[in-house]
Amino acid sequence: MTVLDRVSALLDARGIPHALIGAAALAAAGVARSTFDVDLLVVDDSVLRDDLWDGFRAAGVAVDVRRGDADDPLGGVVRLDLPSDRPVDIIVGKHPWQARALERSQRPPVGPPVVVPRDLVLLKLYAGGSQDLWDVRELLRLPESGTLAGEVEADLETLPGPMRDRWTSARRA
Repeated sequence: MTVLDRVSALLDARGIPHALIGAAALAAAGVARSTFDVDLLVVDDSVLRDDLWDGFRAAGVAVDVRRGDADDPLGGVVRLDLPSDRPVDIIVGKHPWQARALERSQRPPVGPPVVVPRDLVLLKLYAGGSQDLWDVRELLRLPESGTLAGEVEADLETLPGPMRDRWTSARRA
């Protein structure tokens, strides 16, 4: 069982909603991009409790728990690393729109839930890096992305201005 499988099973057992984001979610949507680690989104900050990860530590998994401060855009990050497997980063969101992304996520037949393209675009706009904007453009180029722009625009009206500005920039390119 991979670290990702074990993390997802633990989060399921604790009733903590979670979903793949980042390159793994891009791949699930049809955009070929890879990174070495796997990212999961949660909004439940109980994942930042050190004792939650004791079983992983006992199995030789390195666990690094980092809490965000009041000014941090994230609630925190938990990194789980086993040399023989891909590292897993658990990103702790702290906004209602991120919780909605988890509610709309879809679980494939195998593996953890995955955010839908609409929410992946929003997460990429929130992150705001140049690679993130490239990812947004690639999602918009997919043949099945016909209603994606409209879905994103409906959500953007209630989100921070910088996300709307990044959306405009991504659409222009």
